[in-house]
Amino acid sequence: MKARTAMDFPAWMRTCAEQVERRLGALLPQDDEAPAHLHGAMRYAVLGGGKRVRALLVLAAGHACQPAGKPVAIVTALESAAAAVEMIHGYSLVHDDLPCMDNDTLRRGKPTTHVAYGEAAALLAGDALQPLAFETLAGMPIAPALIVQSVQVLARASGSLGMAGGQFIDLDSTGHGLSLDQLRGMHTMKTGALLAASVTLGGVVAGASSPQRQALEKYAAAIGLAFQVVDDILDVTADSASLGKTAGKDAQDNKPTYVSLMGVDAARELAAQLRDDAHQALRPLGEAGAYLAAMADFIVAREY
Repeated sequence: MKARTAMDFPAWMRTCAEQVERRLGALLPQDDEAPAHLHGAMRYAVLGGGKRVRALLVLAAGHACQPAGKPVAIVTALESAAAAVEMIHGYSLVHDDLPCMDNDTLRRGKPTTHVAYGEAAALLAGDALQPLAFETLAGMPIAPALIVQSVQVLARASGSLGMAGGQFIDLDSTGHGLSLDQLRGMHTMKTGALLAASVTLGGVVAGASSPQRQALEKYAAAIGLAFQVVDDILDVTADSASLGKTAGKDAQDNKPTYVSLMGVDAARELAAQLRDDAHQALRPLGEAGAYLAAMADFIVAREY
């Protein structure tokens, strides 16, 4: 399954990323509003960087499931859900980069938030981005039941059984051996949970049917893992300038990765298989799943 035309998908990506950036700019507190330093740190952490993969997954899933005619309320709600996911992702990056976590100084090609604003402001910026994300979901112009479901999806993906728990396991396993199954479980939580939640959110907001949600769930599981496999490959094959973050950090910190357990070639084969699994999962959605299929291709083929 492919996007409608070769030019359609890149144009769609650019348009959606710009829409999400504008929405984030409007939702985040202005940096001239007190406490200005904190608000500046929040905007610094979220705006003007990243590929917006999670936001694009929200919008692509919504496109695949929304009713004909693209009701304005659903379009608006999807943009809000996409922005909320980016806030959660932004908070996670700020906290992951802190000295008590990965202690990194480069993110998205610029100094990490704690380097630019100080550790206290960075910590609090992450703390403030979390409730703002859920406030944003609560304000979506859709049925209250769907809002509740959306909040549950994002909260579950962010907590101890999702992203936060996966990050703890990652830190706790540094210098220790993990089996391939253990590594997969860790990354299903740390990286895959929020990516999967992004896909699920798009379906929930658009009012997906049960068969549509099942297709999205299988797709999300495949691309969530594929994303991390490719990240592990890029950590050893790309440089810091192209990555926008410190290259070789996993090996430097003696962290288990798909490359350290499987080797680069086998990891690439796994990523390609997961992409094919994602495409297969989308078959029940037909042509409506074209953007999701293209997102799977983009995730696996990305060079940085």
